Amino acid sequence: MIPDKAPKENVLHGSEDLKEEAHISSFEKYKELYLRSIENPDEFWGDIAKDFFWKTKHTGPFLDYNFDVTKGEIFIKCMDGATTNICYNVLDRNVHERKLGDRVAFHWLVYHSCDCSSTTSLSVFCLLPRVCAGVKKGDRVSIYMPMVVDLVVAMLACVRIGAVHSIVFAGFSAESLCERIMDSQCSLLITADGFYRGDKLINLKLLADEAMQKCRDKGFPIKRCIMLKHLCKDVPWNPEVDLCWHDLVRGASDECEPEWCESEDPLFILYTSGSTGKPKGVLHTVSGYMLYTASTFKLVFDHQPDDVYWCTADIGWITGHSYITYGPLANGATSVLFEGLPTYPDVSRMWEIVDKYSVTKFYTAPTAIRLLMKYGSEPVYKRESLKVLGTVGEPINPEAWQWYYSVVGEKRCPIVDTFWQTETGGHVLTPLPAATPMKPGSATFPFFGVIPAILNESGEELEGPSEGYLVFKQPWPGVMRTVYGNHQRFETVYFKKFPGYYVTGDGCRRDKDGYYWITGRIDDMLNVSGETSPVEHAEVESALGEHWAVAEAAVVGRPHAVKGRYNRHAGVREKIGAIATPDYIQEAPGLPKTRSGKIMRRLLRKIACDERDLGDTSTLADSSVIEQLFQNRCCTAV
Repeated sequence: MIPDKAPKENVLHGSEDLKEEAHISSFEKYKELYLRSIENPDEFWGDIAKDFFWKTKHTGPFLDYNFDVTKGEIFIKCMDGATTNICYNVLDRNVHERKLGDRVAFHWLVYHSCDCSSTTSLSVFCLLPRVCAGVKKGDRVSIYMPMVVDLVVAMLACVRIGAVHSIVFAGFSAESLCERIMDSQCSLLITADGFYRGDKLINLKLLADEAMQKCRDKGFPIKRCIMLKHLCKDVPWNPEVDLCWHDLVRGASDECEPEWCESEDPLFILYTSGSTGKPKGVLHTVSGYMLYTASTFKLVFDHQPDDVYWCTADIGWITGHSYITYGPLANGATSVLFEGLPTYPDVSRMWEIVDKYSVTKFYTAPTAIRLLMKYGSEPVYKRESLKVLGTVGEPINPEAWQWYYSVVGEKRCPIVDTFWQTETGGHVLTPLPAATPMKPGSATFPFFGVIPAILNESGEELEGPSEGYLVFKQPWPGVMRTVYGNHQRFETVYFKKFPGYYVTGDGCRRDKDGYYWITGRIDDMLNVSGETSPVEHAEVESALGEHWAVAEAAVVGRPHAVKGRYNRHAGVREKIGAIATPDYIQEAPGLPKTRSGKIMRRLLRKIACDERDLGDTSTLADSSVIEQLFQNRCCTAV
């Protein structure tokens, strides 16, 4: 599964300085620990669990599970019988046991047209009393807030008293918010008056009011709405429902004993869209998620005590949950929390922040990298502090990888190209900065406790260099437990296609050196000219992206009268071959993407076939792009 030795040819390495302080400093050490993690997971994860506080210890096996639907109900349990509290572990433990109370938890920056220089630094000690106000035990709480530090406070307030939070990204519509409130049966909504996206004002309270009215119209009256005064704008106010965040905090005690939760108690619900039907409420639980996000953050970013870490994601997505809030706080990290756009008010914004706070570990999406690439290297300055770069969201094309590595990282910073999902809770395929030789665009090898496999359409495991469905053979602590309120959907989506395996829905290629390459969602793979061997959309898009006139490309298939669903939207024949020459090219003002930057190729296929029934579009960042693409369907034949 893992090669005996790391390849020495056609790979790149980070600086030697990293190895001197790294938690895992060599490929040999990685392999030794990996084998231990899969051969003796109880011992491996048990050692990690010793760093956390447990009110009571677990009984029985560390992990217990069934992945085979033919043998009964799918279940995963981690540390069954143990009790703990994740808020206690990421705050109280750091303040009282690790003596990190004076360490800055977040440098919070706000960049928008009305206040382009607002910054706040908040210590762990200051966070602790602020999470103790305003939430009742047993509530399910919907949180609809911008990237403010109070969003972290709201999350931790929920988990401190055992409430289940369901964060809805602040860019979602009132209808999407209503749908998620009703599906998770939330009794409380926490929101803000508004925020700016660049120079555009988003009146969040108006959207929240609209969502609550929609809930009432559908027979689900939400009881209370707590509003944070972020911009201090005048907003509609209903005293029967609305409460002021600041009034509640002022009147609250600084003391709040944590609720000791069972390991498998629900921690949070986070919605992710499916190709059809309503969004899926991914449910994560307390102990396994805590251990997995803490360990992946520590090892994948090689976190050291003097690091300043910046993840550019929004907390409304799983990346923000795992790698802005829970993972960094569990390690006592100092993070940058950024409210703004990467190119506002100018394209050097991100590098100014890196310089201002001496950021050492930087984590962003390939979409952001490609956007900044368009402006060249001149705006990229003063990056001496950087040690590790990371990518998240979708596979990064080799050209963007090389620019990130050469320009931003000055060929000295390793890139951790992480593959994972909302469902996995944390990284599952990833390099380790000082241990893994890098191949541009490859997710490299599995994280500890993760056993990947590649299957063909018949469900047979493929060995050696191969391509097919990416699946996992056993659970790791942080994997999702169910789809909230619909366990049958959980089993159908992830376990019924190949009994005995967790099915990611992604295609994957393994090369001769054992490296894993994510090829995109399995229904995005391009069967060229009726051949059964798929061409990867990532490969095709990379070829198209090399042309000077192309800022970004996406390829999908469309039906053909002779060849069926003919997927030759492939790109440059010199790069891939004549068989991959596109039939049609459509110029586009933009691509339909989720808020986290993933291209929604499912919608592009609908547009290619002129199908107006788009299914779930709640995660779409800019709906106007869809109509423009339908209007411009007159493609150029090649």
